Amino acid sequence: MALAGAAFSAFVLDVSPVSVAGHVETLPTPKPQSVAHLTFTEGEFDGKTVVKSEEEWKRLLTGDEFHILREEGTERPYTGSLLNNKKVGTYHCAACGLALFKSSTKYDSQTGWPSFYQPFSKKNVTEKSDKTLGEERIEVECARCGGHLGHVFDDGPQPTGLRYCMNSVSLKFKAAK
Repeated sequence: MALAGAAFSAFVLDVSPVSVAGHVETLPTPKPQSVAHLTFTEGEFDGKTVVKSEEEWKRLLTGDEFHILREEGTERPYTGSLLNNKKVGTYHCAACGLALFKSSTKYDSQTGWPSFYQPFSKKNVTEKSDKTLGEERIEVECARCGGHLGHVFDDGPQPTGLRYCMNSVSLKFKAAK
């Protein structure tokens, strides 16, 4: 696993603002962030998929969101805005608003990405084989829109033993009321 992590970090792209010890370096983003197209959906995926053209996704998502969600990019470790979020609520897909993870399943995996031990509902995420780094990993996507979220590993805490290692950019957090 250590070798895989070392190989992986060599391929991670710098696509998000960097915040280190209170200093924020803003990288250029072609469009302002917009969540006007999102309707946050709670509950299990109902089977109705969201299909949009590449041009539609480009209009709706920021450059970083498009790169990660539609082009399967990865944010640099320890730079995601949701990594240290400790608020109670739900994490939704940044592209379509489907509920993906509850804050009660989030934990500090020491990997640099928000990690969860189980999804909101198994129906809300899909998993597929990813061999892009020369080894097999399991990619996690939003079941409704097919957006790339991150990967799942079998080295997480109980009760599942899983670590859903997600990109902050692929998630939107909605605080509980």
